[in-house]
Amino acid sequence: MELAEILPLLMFAALAVLLFSGYPVAFVLGGIGLAFGFIGMALGEFHFVLFGVIPSRVFGGIAESLILTAIPMFIFMGTMLEKSGAARDLLNCLQVLLRRVPGGLALAVTLMGTIMAATTGIIGASVVMMTLLSLPVMMERRYNIPLATGTIAASGTLGILIPPSIMLVIMADLLGRSVGNLFVAAVFPGLILAGLYVVYIILRCSINPALAPKPDSDFGPDKLGGILLMVLRSFIPPIVLIFMVLGSILMGVATPTEAAGVGAAGSVLLAVLNLVILPAFGVKEMDFTSKTDLNDGFQEHATGQGLIADFRHFFRVLADVAERTALTNAMLFGIFIGATLFSFVFRSLGGDDLVIEIVEALGLGSWGLLFLIMGIVFFLGFFFDWIEITLIVLPVFSPIIELMDFGTHVEKMEIVYWFAILLAVNLQTSFLTPPFGFALFYMKAVAPRGVKIQQIYKGIIPFVLIQLAGLLLVMAFPEIALWLPRMMLN
Repeated sequence: MELAEILPLLMFAALAVLLFSGYPVAFVLGGIGLAFGFIGMALGEFHFVLFGVIPSRVFGGIAESLILTAIPMFIFMGTMLEKSGAARDLLNCLQVLLRRVPGGLALAVTLMGTIMAATTGIIGASVVMMTLLSLPVMMERRYNIPLATGTIAASGTLGILIPPSIMLVIMADLLGRSVGNLFVAAVFPGLILAGLYVVYIILRCSINPALAPKPDSDFGPDKLGGILLMVLRSFIPPIVLIFMVLGSILMGVATPTEAAGVGAAGSVLLAVLNLVILPAFGVKEMDFTSKTDLNDGFQEHATGQGLIADFRHFFRVLADVAERTALTNAMLFGIFIGATLFSFVFRSLGGDDLVIEIVEALGLGSWGLLFLIMGIVFFLGFFFDWIEITLIVLPVFSPIIELMDFGTHVEKMEIVYWFAILLAVNLQTSFLTPPFGFALFYMKAVAPRGVKIQQIYKGIIPFVLIQLAGLLLVMAFPEIALWLPRMMLN
């Protein structure tokens, strides 16, 4: 085989090496694309004029993509929920509601992760926030550290699957499919995965209660009025926001991009409620140590700075959220540009044809090929982030996905959606699998001193196995992912 024929394979070899160099992923992808474009020119396999096509692909395929415009707004929404204190109040509320259930605090973390996943898809922010909020409390109550860290890491990564997910937006763009249908297809798999976490925690803590001691009997308000006020204060607002975002999509009122705008606006209103309106009425934080004060479990706002000071604080938070959103968005779109250059050169050098030839030579059939791709993605998850895997794997295998045939198991028109959900479930493991599970690094960076990385690794093992079980469930029963989209279309 001549050198020109294996250039696409050498591109992946170079990528596998240089991703460990520490350089930004966007520069690595784009640099490899440029370098192999010039190598292809020297071998007569690539023409310089083709470089002129790349800017039009960037501006026409990325900058003008209506699907990708949803990403900045989803990032803004998630960051605002974190900075406004809505996530903290939600966790406190769930702790009180589940205080009598085995592993109640771990269940509260799981439910909070599920709710936050339905409002934002920013995994790093979710894991850091949940670690800072819940891990010190779980350690104070003598929770088993591997159980605590595993629960936080797994729950914090649900946002990669449960819509609105940034990853699903990117997948829809790469596959040329409806992001709304992909959102709908991901609802049940995401909820089933969260349900499996809940079942595991309850069973394990029922068998060994010492892993998760229950809180003291005087924890939180016990009066009905205090509990109802707590629910209205901390639980209802995020649920309303979820309904605004997902409900508008499911009912056909708004496109996912429009729903992202609704969610961003809703998060601002929620921040105004938390940072300005409620403090003005003397309500700020729940007090778990009191059951008798007039606010039925709430502390009065004691800053004494007044409404103007609260508005100033809100605008400082808004400016910080806008800056963080801009930085995160710039990082993501930089990677998109680098990946566009990489995939364009790869295809121009005959990479698509080479991959199809290799697959046909293996003779695996559709099922064998599906297991091979899932195995490759799972293996890559040990070393790379989800966005790198997505932008590398999908452009390569998307032509092959179209050719798959699973008979009566999955209809031909639905294979791409089913495959995308399988890939999304699989990619969730990439955040948890060592040595480069990013959720583990996020957690270790902000965890208390007593938490060792070995305990974090030990804690995620059961949850990775649960995720693989969820992957096999969706693979064996495609209706889990496809039933709701069919209902929506009918």
